[in-house]
Amino acid sequence: MIINSEWLIVGLITSSHGINGQVKVKSLSDFEERFLKPGMRWLQKENESPLEIELLSGFKQPGKGTFIVKFLDINTRNHAEQLKKFKILVKPDKLPKLKKEEFHLLELINLDVKISENDELKIIGKVINLENEKNNLLVIELFKNQKKVLIPFVREIVPLVDIKNNFLIINPPNGLLEL
Repeated sequence: MIINSEWLIVGLITSSHGINGQVKVKSLSDFEERFLKPGMRWLQKENESPLEIELLSGFKQPGKGTFIVKFLDINTRNHAEQLKKFKILVKPDKLPKLKKEEFHLLELINLDVKISENDELKIIGKVINLENEKNNLLVIELFKNQKKVLIPFVREIVPLVDIKNNFLIINPPNGLLEL
């Protein structure tokens, strides 16, 4: 999920873990090192200004998409509980380099959305945001009625992303655009 052009949300602190100030983090990123590698991170509560904090260590919970992390100066369960619902942020300029055919989800924002009708590609909307609670969802604003729809970002529904030419193609199941 994107806050604005300055920050990208990569994780959500869901709860404390143990008694020594560790927290459980739900990952919203494909880059595990954001929760494993020590260094500076930013935390944000709701719409407050982000706060810089140092990540000391982290590990992935086996078989889950969650991490247990330890921050500097968070040494008790009570301190850790106060971080519940905080977002972990990174700046877009800190995004890792990708291979030729890969892209960052952040790059999907503002892409034109095309659909195939009668063997022609027709622009029907624009990607205006991303949501990532349990799955990656594209928030698309349809041009015909300015309605916002959520489209699951899976290959069956979004078979082509062309970052270079600024569009993606969707193949939505019947009724998805009318929800």
